[in-house]
Amino acid sequence: MKLLSNSILLFFVILLTLCVGKANAFSPFYRQQIIKQDTNKTDTTKLNGKKASGLDHKIEYKARDSVRLSKDNNIVYLYGEARVIYDAFELDAEYIRYDKKNNIIFASGIIDPKSKKYIGRPIFKSGTEGSAIADSLYYNANTTRAKVFSVFSEQEGGFFSGGQSKKQVDDELHIKNVMYSTCNLPHPHFGLMISKGIVTEKQIITGPTYLIIEDVPTPFGLPFAFFPKTNKRTSGFILPTPGEDATRGFFLQNAGYYLGLNDYWDARFMGSIYTNGSYETNLISNYIKRYKYTGNVNFNYSSAKNGLEGIQDVVKTFHLTWSHQQNANARPGTTFGASVNLGSSNYFRNTAANTSYDQRAIATNTMSSSISYAKSFTNGMNLTTAFSSEQTLSTKDVSVRLPTASFNVPTFSPFDSKNRVGTQKWYQKITLGYSNQAINSISTKDSLLFQPDGLKRLKTGFAHTIPVSMSFTALKYLNFSMGGTYNEVWNFQTIDKRYTRFDDGTYTFRTDTLSGFKRGGSYNISTSMSTKVYGKREFKHLGNIKALRHVMTPTVSISYNPDFTSTAGGIYKEPVDQFGNRINDGFGKFVKYSIFEQSAFGGSFNSKSASIGFGLDNTVELKVKDKKDTTGTGDRKIPIIQGLSFSGSYNFVAPTYKLSTIGFSGRSQFTDKLGINYNGTLDPYVLRDSLNNGVFVRKNRVDRYAWQDKKLPRLSNFGFSFDYSFNAEALKKKNENYDKLKDQTEKSGMTPLQSEQLASINRDPNAFVDFNIPWNFSFSYSFNYANDGNISTVSNTLNFNGDFNLTPKWKFTFNSGYDFKNNGLTPMNIAIYRDLHCWDMSINWVPYGAYKSYSVTLKVKASILQDLKLSKRQGYYNTYR
Repeated sequence: MKLLSNSILLFFVILLTLCVGKANAFSPFYRQQIIKQDTNKTDTTKLNGKKASGLDHKIEYKARDSVRLSKDNNIVYLYGEARVIYDAFELDAEYIRYDKKNNIIFASGIIDPKSKKYIGRPIFKSGTEGSAIADSLYYNANTTRAKVFSVFSEQEGGFFSGGQSKKQVDDELHIKNVMYSTCNLPHPHFGLMISKGIVTEKQIITGPTYLIIEDVPTPFGLPFAFFPKTNKRTSGFILPTPGEDATRGFFLQNAGYYLGLNDYWDARFMGSIYTNGSYETNLISNYIKRYKYTGNVNFNYSSAKNGLEGIQDVVKTFHLTWSHQQNANARPGTTFGASVNLGSSNYFRNTAANTSYDQRAIATNTMSSSISYAKSFTNGMNLTTAFSSEQTLSTKDVSVRLPTASFNVPTFSPFDSKNRVGTQKWYQKITLGYSNQAINSISTKDSLLFQPDGLKRLKTGFAHTIPVSMSFTALKYLNFSMGGTYNEVWNFQTIDKRYTRFDDGTYTFRTDTLSGFKRGGSYNISTSMSTKVYGKREFKHLGNIKALRHVMTPTVSISYNPDFTSTAGGIYKEPVDQFGNRINDGFGKFVKYSIFEQSAFGGSFNSKSASIGFGLDNTVELKVKDKKDTTGTGDRKIPIIQGLSFSGSYNFVAPTYKLSTIGFSGRSQFTDKLGINYNGTLDPYVLRDSLNNGVFVRKNRVDRYAWQDKKLPRLSNFGFSFDYSFNAEALKKKNENYDKLKDQTEKSGMTPLQSEQLASINRDPNAFVDFNIPWNFSFSYSFNYANDGNISTVSNTLNFNGDFNLTPKWKFTFNSGYDFKNNGLTPMNIAIYRDLHCWDMSINWVPYGAYKSYSVTLKVKASILQDLKLSKRQGYYNTYR
């Protein structure tokens, strides 16, 4: 029904005026035109139609080959790239005949004697309307009546071809044997044949209309139809996808109704039903206001039945996403955006990731949302406010911040002058800044969030930060920076701990939350120095290697902050038991706690620290001969090591373990296609056996350096990851094809729908199967190792995916991974796609696992996907359903 109503309505809208809509710039009609080369000078003539024939406007005509006149000079013959312009009417064709006496213009193509093809078809345009192509046409300049044969035009993804159309004086349009289709071939694979019809300004009346597939008429049609011409998007039904799920039974997925509300807003209502009684519903809505904003809303609800017949559990879940983007030029200096993703903790597992059967989506463990507003002022200050939330699905923890706000003042030089002459004095280099953060948050279980006492668990606070710094260069190569930071927090909730001592000497305590305003301040000072050291070694007899370059960036920093853990400051307290005795921690010290431990801002109230930090960053590059350079003098650089950095610190006033662990990370690029990221931690302390009555218990870390025992620091954890594609060149070609089509479409003038479609393809290329790429196989691997001296753990993750063309029209895709712990493959998704040009057919199969299923889909393909040779993947939601 949707196809029928869309076809008839859109067809008559485009044929309402003389030029029958926009022509497809990429249509084979256009590509088949053969332009003859001729050295003759182009003939151009202007005729004042008003004086000669009583016309209101001039008729201009020209031709590349020749312009000839009849004996009585009443008929003009134009040959070779002929062109006629009358007022807003423009006509191009290989042959045009103009009858000046009757003001009738005839245009047609010609048969090429070499190729025997019909070339140079008429292309005509009127006013601001798009162009259309026809086999031939007559146009009366006096009455503006026209008769067009075998027209071919495009409108919003639909194509109209064949038949005859005749425009009357009263602007009625009579059509006969015209076919509408979404297939962009000159001879479409399928379409709706409209035997005859009349189009007026407000209504459309048709005779018999029926569906044709591969030139075979079908019994699906209507004897007649009447439609009000609303000139807007239309609504219609969405057919379901049949299949079978191993746990939920046979199904019909994603059946529904599309509601075209207007040019700026639409909605799609869909649902799925399963034979075990489960069902799913969803609402998807897109909205846009050009040059202002764009967004979409997706709400899903599921009722899943699990278990055996008669003892089934019904689990009801939901999921909501909302995305909103504001155009950068809509309100300069002000931005508003939203990225909402929230729902039930078990939604993805119960619905197989919204029927996409995507294993990564099913394994999703976190969801986060944010709605933000930002304002930048002319003096550089900026204000940002946001509502945000985070969910951990496995533990059902939820954290909501409503709202958060930050206000920032850019750094400025209070002692410098705008009218200063000469270089800065040392005190004029001092800079000052300010930032403020405010938060109102709650962290709890998702089941308790909306309880009556939920608001009582809100945490409110402010944090102020004032940084002071000064930078300068000494000895030309040493870059120094020194300064300090003052931090202050304001909290409206604090805690109080009450301990209870038992007869056996053990303790228990409870924590009370107290309401009331409390503040606390802290500060620190620091200085740092950095420089760069360059090393280079050139080679003359080392094959293609010409030079090695090594850049080192050492950094040293010194920082100090006093002790803020004293009870005299009012932030830390020493708890007592019911007898008034202080609590011993078992190591000879009394227990302390901060009253801001569970507040909105904990602050930086640390114990005394005087530490020196150190770091070293390394970059190593090879210069080699470029084999692609035909001159033999070209070079190219290969980054062997990118950003290999080591960092650590030493706290002079720490009672034990003064030296921190040493972390390192980097990236090595072995080839243009293969790069490895790696990271790790070195522990400088040794391990000693812990014994109990002479029996080994475990190894303990002791305050003694490894090199004191003539050992190297211990590798406590290490990890690396990489990914590789065996056919990366095909992906580059795919992007080039996309860019080429985009340029061609922009030159010919994109419709809003085409612009939206291309943008969606660019945003999410993984949502499409590309038949232009004959094969591809890619994989990613990550490795992690951890060892605390007693227990070592190793984890491996391998994921792979690929596709290949069985034939130019058949593509096979798959994705899976390997579970090293269980020594087996992870659940696999297999799909087979058949490119039917203007149709999509796909078979999707999950052969094993908890989400074992299959489905078969057959649907009409959007025209822009036909040009790109793309097919829509199952489980991706956008305008191409």
